[in-house]
Amino acid sequence: MNSRIEDYALISDLETAAMVGRNGSIDWLCLPRFDSPACLAALLGTADNGFWRVSPVARGPCTRRAYRPDTLVLESEWETGSGSVRVTDFMPPRGRLPCVVRVVEGLSGSVAMRSELRLRFHQGRVVPWIRVTDRCTVAVAGPDAVWLNADGPVRAPDGADSAVRDPTVRDSTARDSTARDSTARDSTVLDLTVQAGRRLALTLVWSPSHLPELPAPLSVPAETVLKETTDFWRHWAARCRYQGPWREAVVRSLITLKALTYAPTGGIIAAPTTSLPGVLGGERNWDHRFCWLRDSTLTLSCLLRSGYRDEAAAWLDWLVRAIAGDPADLQTVYGVGGQRLLPETEAPWLAGYEGSRPVRFGNSAVSQFQLDVYGEVLDTLHLSLRAGIPMPAHVWSLVEALMGHLLRHWREPDKGLWQVRGPARQFVHSKVLAWVAADRALRMGELLGRNGSSGEWRAMRDEVHRQVCREGWDGEQGSFVQSYGSPVLDASALLIPRLGFLPARDERVRGTVRAMRGLNHAGFIRRYAPGGRGVHGVDGMRGSEGAFVACSLWYADALAATGHAERAREAFERVLAVRNDVGLLAEQWDPDAGRQLGNAPQAFSHIALVETAFALSSAPSPSRRSPAASDRHRSGSPRAGRSEARTPS
Repeated sequence: MNSRIEDYALISDLETAAMVGRNGSIDWLCLPRFDSPACLAALLGTADNGFWRVSPVARGPCTRRAYRPDTLVLESEWETGSGSVRVTDFMPPRGRLPCVVRVVEGLSGSVAMRSELRLRFHQGRVVPWIRVTDRCTVAVAGPDAVWLNADGPVRAPDGADSAVRDPTVRDSTARDSTARDSTARDSTVLDLTVQAGRRLALTLVWSPSHLPELPAPLSVPAETVLKETTDFWRHWAARCRYQGPWREAVVRSLITLKALTYAPTGGIIAAPTTSLPGVLGGERNWDHRFCWLRDSTLTLSCLLRSGYRDEAAAWLDWLVRAIAGDPADLQTVYGVGGQRLLPETEAPWLAGYEGSRPVRFGNSAVSQFQLDVYGEVLDTLHLSLRAGIPMPAHVWSLVEALMGHLLRHWREPDKGLWQVRGPARQFVHSKVLAWVAADRALRMGELLGRNGSSGEWRAMRDEVHRQVCREGWDGEQGSFVQSYGSPVLDASALLIPRLGFLPARDERVRGTVRAMRGLNHAGFIRRYAPGGRGVHGVDGMRGSEGAFVACSLWYADALAATGHAERAREAFERVLAVRNDVGLLAEQWDPDAGRQLGNAPQAFSHIALVETAFALSSAPSPSRRSPAASDRHRSGSPRAGRSEARTPS
């Protein structure tokens, strides 16, 4: 049985990440990069697809857990009949090789603990060869080697090798016939007993399998690495400029965004996971371990206004490198290094999260035509120019190339913001972004003193605006809709005032915000209307899905912009209430089941949270209750958000 998505916490070294459950089990880990094949994949299958559990022998969920304030260092505590224990999990920001450190500390009494590591390389499929050395256990399969070391006395199950001494450690490769846990097959199992005041660290390090020497991270004391990691995160978090009433939630979201950053290139992934479903048991399962251009402007804005200029500049540098080439080849998604080929494959050997199949690796959205990305790129360049971020010397040539392509193709249908797998359509949001592209190109020309093509661009901008207001408006509903000629509502229309297409005071914007009651799901906003049990007419997929977290936050923004500050805060605090116990949000929320859905943690959700917090902190503040209560995490019982839900109107 899979843990709930909201049961997982994130640790990261800024090049890859691990998902740690409340039961002390790491069920997802890709090494050495975010987009590398998983070596722990129980999240998408069973225990035999790989996990690393460190917990009391009796197992069970921890009694409490939390990140150390302003860090990505996770502390989980168990209270047992014989005593209490804490496990501190973290990944040091990458030096040479990726490693996971798990420090076991006795708090009271004496607690019998067990570490069980079951590695399965190549997406939870390949059982490694395991050998025991005088210092470590080493697991090898193909190009990968994983080393496991303990810095104190441990023993194998059933008392074998029980005389292991510090610092030389022996461990056992447990087989069906020797381990207490009869399900342990080709696992490394270590037993230890911790008493109050005693600590022991377990360190896992990945290295290329052709390197025979002991990895350097194993020679650094765990206490030193823990202090360095804690200091790194606290110094980074202290740079946050937000000082409003939701600071704790904003800082946690920014730390999460930083954790999803691939430091060598500056690329920011959408999520560290793949194939966590939009509907349990369904097929809406996508790989989000890549970088989306649709997030580019919001990401840049979020970083700049929060005080993280270096990260914003690195993100811009990544974007400019990634999109280099013919504008006709512009993609909506790239790899963390800017790579273009992300072939989508399926993994039939993985049962899927709660039976949600297929499990996918890679993403075929790379081949889709999405008109909106041209506007996203030009909006990002314009924002960077205004912010004074150093721009590449060829930036104006890039602007001209993008606009030249767009002038020829903006009238074509596309796959839209949501990357539908149904037929291409004349999506309203895509056309609005075509308008944004022309508008920002003109503004950049004014800033740079370049206006050679301004006549054509201005004519295009005006034509797109007239067309959207004519073809994208539904007079009966009093709202902009998803695509030309369709009555279907789409939450992306909430972005119209933010993008500057129409002012918030325009009655068409106000009407669109009012119409969003049609996408309401127990106080949260769907991205568009559900499709029922059959194939959805828009996206070509079966079944429904949860409410999109980012869309619910866009709704709060739009409410604030149209003068409904109190209702905006209520909508925002509903989202805060469904974060998990350590402040993380997935892509979606299911109000009926009270569960997070989709890949997690989701950058799009956390970026939107930060942007909304800034927007509401600057909005007029009517008399209201303190936000402190909503800023406390409610999960373990995320259903608390349901009782506060109110139908948008």
